[in-house]
Amino acid sequence: MSDWNPILYAKFESERLRAARDLLAQVPLASADLVYDLGCGPGNSAELLLRRFPHARTIGLDTSDAMLARARMRARQAHFVKQDIAHWAPDDRPDLIFANAALQFLPDHDKLFPRLVSYLAPGGVFAAQMPNTARESSHALMRMVAAEGPWSSRLVPIAKTQPLIAGYDDYYEWLRPVASRVDVWMTTYVHPLDGPQGIADWFAGSTLQPFLERLDDKERGEFLTRYRNGLRQAYPVQSDGKTLFPYPRLFIVAMR
Repeated sequence: MSDWNPILYAKFESERLRAARDLLAQVPLASADLVYDLGCGPGNSAELLLRRFPHARTIGLDTSDAMLARARMRARQAHFVKQDIAHWAPDDRPDLIFANAALQFLPDHDKLFPRLVSYLAPGGVFAAQMPNTARESSHALMRMVAAEGPWSSRLVPIAKTQPLIAGYDDYYEWLRPVASRVDVWMTTYVHPLDGPQGIADWFAGSTLQPFLERLDDKERGEFLTRYRNGLRQAYPVQSDGKTLFPYPRLFIVAMR
C-alpha cells in the first residue's frame, strides 16, 4: 500500500481521537517511566500520552514516513521511530504499550497479543483499541463494488485481505494466561457525518486506499460513484441533513 495521507486521516480527528481518550481513561497507572505508542499515526495519541504521563519517555512507532513526519512536528517531546510492529521488541520493559487502531492490520493475534503483554514491566499495562467494522455496511459495500466492477480481478484479492478481528472472548482467553487482569469491552460510536460523501471521506485515507491505488483516474471515479450510491441506500439522511454512521470498536486493557 502507498503511504498514508495525514491530511485525509486528520479530517475526522476529533471523532477518531475520542476512542483513544476512552482507551487511555481505562489505563490503571498512576505514573509511567516508559511508554510505547504502536501505530502512532500523526501523533494525536502521543499528545494524549504525554499529557497523561508528562515525565515518561514516550516512543511512537509507525511504518508511514508521512505520518511520522507529522507526529514529530506535533508531539516534540516524544521520540518517533519507523518500525513494523510485527517485528518489534522493546529494548527495555515498558510500563505501557498503547495501540490505538493499529493492531487490526496485523495477523495472528493469538500470538501477537500475548507476546506484547510479555514485554511489559511487572504491573505494566497493554491497552489496545481496534475498529470492528468488517461486517458493517460500509465495508460490505467496498467488497461488493470491488467484486462487481470491471476491476474485479485486481480488487477481489484486496477485498479478501481486509482485516477481520476475533471475538472479544478470544482475546480474553489469549491474554488471561499472561495477564493478572483483562478488561474487554465493545463500544459503538455513532458519528453524524455529511451524507454518504462524509462516510467515503472517512475511509479515503485508510481502508479505501488499497482499492483506489490500483485503479486509474477514470476507474477511481467510477468506483467512488458506485460506493457512494450504495452508502446512500445503506445510511439514510436524517431530518437535519446528517447521516448517522455507526462505528463499533473493540477495547482491551490487560495488566501484567
